[in-house]
Amino acid sequence: MENGLNLNDRATPSAQPLTTELVNDEHQSASSHPERSTPHSENILPSPSPTSAWSVEDSEKLYRIRGWGEPYFSVNAAGHVTVSPKADRGGSLDLYELVQSLHQRDIHAPLLIRFSDILADRIERLNACFAKAIARYSYPGRYKGVFPVKCNQQRHLVEDLVRFGQPHQFGLEAGSKPELLIAIASLNTPGSLLICNGYKDLEYVETAMLAQRLGHQAIIVIEQLDEVELVIEASHRLQIQPILGVRAKLSAKGIGRWGGSAGDRAKFGLAIPEVVVAVEKLRNADLLDSLQLLHFHIGSQISAISVIKDALREASQIYVELARLGAKMQFLDVGGGLGVDYDGSKSNSAASKNYNMQNYANDVVAEVKEACAEADLPVPTLVSESGRAIASHQSVLIMNVLGSSETLDLTPEPAQADEHLIIRNLWETYQTIDTENYQEAYHDALQFKEEAVSLFGFGYLSLQERAKVERLCGACCTKILTIARQDDNAAVDLEDLERRMASLYYTNLSVFQSAPDTWAINQLFPIMPIHRLEEEPTQRGTLVDLTCDSDGKIDQFIHSRETKPILELHTLTANKPYYLGMFLNGAYQEVMGNLHNLFGDTNVVHIDLTPMGYHIAHVVKGDTVTEVLEYVQYDADDLIEEIRKQSEVALQKQHITLPEAQLLLKNYERSLRSYTYLKS
Repeated sequence: MENGLNLNDRATPSAQPLTTELVNDEHQSASSHPERSTPHSENILPSPSPTSAWSVEDSEKLYRIRGWGEPYFSVNAAGHVTVSPKADRGGSLDLYELVQSLHQRDIHAPLLIRFSDILADRIERLNACFAKAIARYSYPGRYKGVFPVKCNQQRHLVEDLVRFGQPHQFGLEAGSKPELLIAIASLNTPGSLLICNGYKDLEYVETAMLAQRLGHQAIIVIEQLDEVELVIEASHRLQIQPILGVRAKLSAKGIGRWGGSAGDRAKFGLAIPEVVVAVEKLRNADLLDSLQLLHFHIGSQISAISVIKDALREASQIYVELARLGAKMQFLDVGGGLGVDYDGSKSNSAASKNYNMQNYANDVVAEVKEACAEADLPVPTLVSESGRAIASHQSVLIMNVLGSSETLDLTPEPAQADEHLIIRNLWETYQTIDTENYQEAYHDALQFKEEAVSLFGFGYLSLQERAKVERLCGACCTKILTIARQDDNAAVDLEDLERRMASLYYTNLSVFQSAPDTWAINQLFPIMPIHRLEEEPTQRGTLVDLTCDSDGKIDQFIHSRETKPILELHTLTANKPYYLGMFLNGAYQEVMGNLHNLFGDTNVVHIDLTPMGYHIAHVVKGDTVTEVLEYVQYDADDLIEEIRKQSEVALQKQHITLPEAQLLLKNYERSLRSYTYLKS
């Protein structure tokens, strides 16, 4: 037990787990080998069958919260999602009650809630896992992690991360000049590393070197061959001995959507011949002693531990060879890639990972030690740039549902003898649907609907008749779907029926602003109601946002190792809010969001757990209409003046009354000051 965490990395029959995470995340190993990791076996949770005796446990299984949520998220007896920011070390909050309390403070959804204690816990767990691995393998070096600022540049989060990382000398990584400026100003931890990545110009290089004068251990990582000349020039001009690293392109293949980060065609890094050229250039400039770090990166969200092992093996040998060439090597930066289990399957699917944090730390330490021991070289300080694994869990996006399309009444009216033959045929189909013929009935219903559309186009079917056909077809599909859900051997061609019959749930959200990766790269995030989980969700729906863009939707949801096109939801109740939470979205989403339809940043609240409950540490109000208009070069005062002039002209022409003009100006000015989202 270190840092208050159970660090057992493999389960034994007699082991008694001290935390819920032992069976779900960082401190449980699926390895039967006593020293190295192997992938997890998948634990598929069955979908519950409809039952009148619905329970909270059924909701837990349905939304897979025990897979992706532990040790931070669970469901209480009231059917509300709870948050345990300090994991197994005590204290939890009712998320629904927290949202209601914030609403009373005039902090409305959509709302991003950051739990600072989760951020602290993630940093502590990562460092504890490496400490355990270092002790286990008697590694004579140490670990110094850095957080890649690109993962989430928000000031309060970076400040919290630096504060929480101080006991571990946790540093920062910058991938651009703006991020370098953030890192220099924010990092105040003696002994921590400042890793300087990304494309560089002379100003970037000089700034990084001068940061050494402020006490920063700034390591400039050469990613392009022409950066060697910039480093030499700046070093000679400033008379500063830089600390340098080199990023190598590995032949080891990545995996998933970021697999292209490795290999000969990778965007960043030097191919092996270029590494050799860089070494010789530094030698000729009498700067070879400055080369102290090797960096590699094989992609974000690595789902398979075997990929990580292959990369480590190759990189360790490159490190050894650099030392043999005369470089004073001291650091090995294994980059990012430590995955997050978004779907809870513990598999090698793109939305999961088949290893845990302890497995990862074990393999890094073991591979590097083995390579250095064989070469009789001192081991390096190990560095990782784990951003997603640190930042994802700490924020929850809360959205309220404004309405749904489920209100359409599909109860069919009986066909009359004098009605069109298609209507009579559809009515007969509806009446005769049963467990034996539902597949045939499905095809018949769709065929009748297609014929009706064709007849309508030629003027042989009235609008009212077409409406009745579509209502009858919908009723047939509803009846068929009810039967198909009970049939474990439902026909393959019925798989799209759920999608056809899904309701649209209209959410107070812009996907492009708050969850851009769901649109851009089909990233999966766990989404579920944060309340009413003691009730059976009888509706099936997809989520659509406020933007007038057909892509403004979420229609892929977590489901074992695959995805499903619908989310189980509850019927909306009039005048009562219905809240959904999107979880594990604390990495990359905020800065990458855009202003589609001028929906701006959401409200953000930072919550700290206290012995008395919680403390609201920071409130960052979401963008107002005035603020987003300024982004596109509109001045609010000019707009108001233009509306006033138009009102005066309309008054003179008697097109508007004075009270109406005053009301228009009042509403216009109020709207400029308001939140860009709809007020619930």
